[in-house]
Amino acid sequence: METFETTTALPPAARVGRLRRHATARRMLAETLLRPEHLILPLFVKDGADEVRPIASLAGHAQWTVDRLDAEIDEVVALGVPAVLLFGIPDAKDDDGTGAWAERGPVPRAIARIKQRAPQLLVMADVCLCEYTAHGHCGTLDARGGVDLAATLPSLARTAVAYAEAGADVVAPSAMLDGMVAAIRAGLDAAGHEDVAILSYSTKYASAMYGPFREAVASAPAFGDRQGHQLPAASAREAVREAVRDEAEGADMLMVKPAGAYLDVIQRIRRKSALPLAAYQVSGEYAMIEAASRLGWLDRRAAALETLVAIRRAGADLIITYFAKDAARWLREGDAR
Repeated sequence: METFETTTALPPAARVGRLRRHATARRMLAETLLRPEHLILPLFVKDGADEVRPIASLAGHAQWTVDRLDAEIDEVVALGVPAVLLFGIPDAKDDDGTGAWAERGPVPRAIARIKQRAPQLLVMADVCLCEYTAHGHCGTLDARGGVDLAATLPSLARTAVAYAEAGADVVAPSAMLDGMVAAIRAGLDAAGHEDVAILSYSTKYASAMYGPFREAVASAPAFGDRQGHQLPAASAREAVREAVRDEAEGADMLMVKPAGAYLDVIQRIRRKSALPLAAYQVSGEYAMIEAASRLGWLDRRAAALETLVAIRRAGADLIITYFAKDAARWLREGDAR
C-alpha cells in the first residue's frame, strides 16, 4: 500500500492560529481594547420646547430641546457612556454668531440640566460660531469674506467662558483657527475657570464626510468653503504641526477629525504627543455604515465595532461616535472585538 508523506505541515512554532480557536482566548489576548469608557456621544440641542426632531441623514439621532433631554441622558448613563459632546442649534443667527455665548442659549441650558441630572457625566461643549452665524462661517468675516481672527478669537473665548459658567467640564474649540486655543485658555483663566479643560480639534480636515452633520446643525456655509483654515486631505506633516502648536498653546487633549480615512495621522500624532488623543468618527462615516447595512450589504454591528477598534488601534484614547450608545450596549453584552 502506497503511503504519502506530508510536506506542507508547518513546524509547531509557526502555527500561530491555535489561540484564535477559542472566543475566550481571543478576548484575553486582544491587543487593542474597546470599552464603553472610550466613547463620547455627540448630542444636538436646540432652542424651543417639547420637541425631538429626527435627523434624516443621521438615523437614530435627533435635535433635542433641553426640556426633552432627560430620558436620553438617563440612557447614556445606564449604558456606561461616560461623556457627551454638545452642539447647539439656535432659532436666530447673526453675522457675528452672538447667540453662541447667550446665557439662555441651548448649550448653556443643556449643560446645566445635564449636570443637575447626571453630575457624574463628563459634559463637553463644542466651541465654534458656524452654527450661530447667518453666513455659516466660523466667525466674523473681513472685507474679503475670510474669517477675521482679531474679531473672532475673543468671541470664541467668550463662548467658552459662557459654557464654563454653565458647568461644562471640557470645552472643545473646532474652528481650526490660528490662536484659538491660546485665546480660549487665556479667557477661561481670566474668568476663574482654570480647571476647565480644552479638547482642541487640533487636526480637522476639510472633508467630504461632514454632510449629515451640516444638516443636523444647519451650518453649511452660505458661500465659499472652509479650506482656508481646515487641513487638506493630502497633508500629514502639517497635521502634526497643528497638534504640536495647540499643545503648546495650552490644549489638554487633542483630536483628529475625521477618523477612518486618517488613521495614519492619528498614529503620527500619538507618537509625537503624550496628551490624550481623541478621534471623531464623523457623520459621513456613520451614515455610510447605516446606509450599507440597510441595503443588506454589510453587518451593521460588526462593521461599527471593527471601525471603532481600528481607531483605537491607531492610537486614539477616546472616540467621538454616533455609534456610542449602540457600541456600549454591544460591549456590555460581551461583543468586544
